[in-house]
Amino acid sequence: MKAIRIDKSETGQTADLVDVPESELPPGEVLVRVEYSTLNYKDGLAITGKGPVVRRFPMVPGIDFAGVVEASEDERYAVGERVVLNGWGVGETHWGGLAQKARVSGDWLIPLPKAFSSRQAMAIGTAGYTAMLCVMALEKHGVSPGDGEILVTGASGGVGSVAIALLAKRGYKVVALSGRSQSPDYFTRLGASSVVDRAEFTEPGKPLQKERWAGAIDVVGGRVLANICAQVRYGGVVAACGLAGGADLPATVMPFILRGVTLRGVDSVMCPRPERLEAWSRLADELDPAALDSLTHEIGLEEAIATAGLLLDSKIQGRVVVRVP
Repeated sequence: MKAIRIDKSETGQTADLVDVPESELPPGEVLVRVEYSTLNYKDGLAITGKGPVVRRFPMVPGIDFAGVVEASEDERYAVGERVVLNGWGVGETHWGGLAQKARVSGDWLIPLPKAFSSRQAMAIGTAGYTAMLCVMALEKHGVSPGDGEILVTGASGGVGSVAIALLAKRGYKVVALSGRSQSPDYFTRLGASSVVDRAEFTEPGKPLQKERWAGAIDVVGGRVLANICAQVRYGGVVAACGLAGGADLPATVMPFILRGVTLRGVDSVMCPRPERLEAWSRLADELDPAALDSLTHEIGLEEAIATAGLLLDSKIQGRVVVRVP
């Protein structure tokens, strides 16, 4: 089978598209013929070696995939059934989806909603699934459309783009935060009411600033997240799911104890199965598959290595789906 394989030697890490015997696939109850995978920020770090994502070598990257069950020892999955996988350490400690086949635990899979094709599922991918988890987190903490503006950071990326579309459809007034110079039309087409420059949030700010946001979805972390927390209205909620701008949080406790702000972490990798099923069910109901086309750039498996570098350099907008031959 064809696969992107990451190897490590004394001279460093390499990633190549190679032929791999199917017998080398790691153990698992379900063998899936992969139809589509995707490139996430984490995949970019893994392929380029710019982040400590891969914990076991050799490794096939790809934290997402969608495809057809080819063989199954798990009674929950029949041969021919379409399935989707997000996270669970796949592409980090267990061979992932940037290959023609994947063998995984049945516990990691969920049935692909009939509303989506495998390509559409990967246009959503971990990014869109995480965006839905963030929307669910805001709702569970009581943030409603009438409460005020919702700030979404990393708005031109996968999580941000889908989050804007989901929130706008549910009636929220969304403000997009982006560090890129592209036309605001991209964000307004998704449903954002306005756009703010990330540069406004990257400098040190006061522990408490003017109250602006009823809630926020943040993929950046660092100084940006600290300033967002300082601007959230009384009782507001921030769903934090990324650290593209840094893992530190140079903030104080003042927004949390003086304004009752909630900082809610959102994890997509080890998220329990019931929440995954709810998230994908809601995506099937609330996300227009046609809207994904404007967010999606398709490449072949042979292009994934080169595209990983472009992704890390912020030269890719929206989602990248990888067509597996």
